Amino acid sequence: MTDLTRLDAIMRRLRDPKTGCEWDSVQNFATIAPYTIEEAYEVADAIAREDMDALADELGDLQLQVVFHARMAEEEGHFTLDDVIERISDKMERRHPHIFGDAEDGGHHLWEEIKAAEREKDPDKSELAGVALALPALERAQKLQKRAARTGFDWPTIDGPRDKIAEELDEIDRAETDAEREEEVGDLLFAVVNLARFLKVDAEEALRKANRKFESRFRAIEKTPGFTDMSLDEQEALWVAEKGQRD
Repeated sequence: MTDLTRLDAIMRRLRDPKTGCEWDSVQNFATIAPYTIEEAYEVADAIAREDMDALADELGDLQLQVVFHARMAEEEGHFTLDDVIERISDKMERRHPHIFGDAEDGGHHLWEEIKAAEREKDPDKSELAGVALALPALERAQKLQKRAARTGFDWPTIDGPRDKIAEELDEIDRAETDAEREEEVGDLLFAVVNLARFLKVDAEEALRKANRKFESRFRAIEKTPGFTDMSLDEQEALWVAEKGQRD
């Protein structure tokens, strides 16, 4: 058995309050949500490392999260795993009428038009409705900016975010309290995301790559004997040398 039936049956046994797992049986949506987010990132990490064996494992872990949430929802009488699969199947067919329906043309513009029509049914009529709070901050900032831009609320040229970055740096220098500095650093990061958007750069992915690059270089130079006893200038020289070798 390789379909979701087996995994669903396993989760049902684990969740049994009398004979199930003492950990799995007491979890709830809130306690499992962080694991769901973590598994999604581990999928992305396996892809970035081009490790297909790890990707197969991580996709399984992510699938387990879907089954886990569906099982808890069924226990509370909200919906079932079949409902989840039916809803996403219906959505994919609805958003691809040029494939599954009578529409003659498709593409991303049609997808966005259909999503916009679906949002019309949402009681929250804001253009920002549906941008998930749990998204990573950089990614959420990017989505909020894109949504706002649809209404015309956007810089006319890239000079806008460039000038805003300089403005926020000045405001950080003028900040007098920790709270003010935190707020201004947040504004600076938001402005940097705006610049990335104008450059058609995914800010979240760019920072992930920068993190990986820093980690790789630092791991290399910290292996140098006596590294922690070196002066900052000596450590910086190692960094520059390592950067030169990898560039």
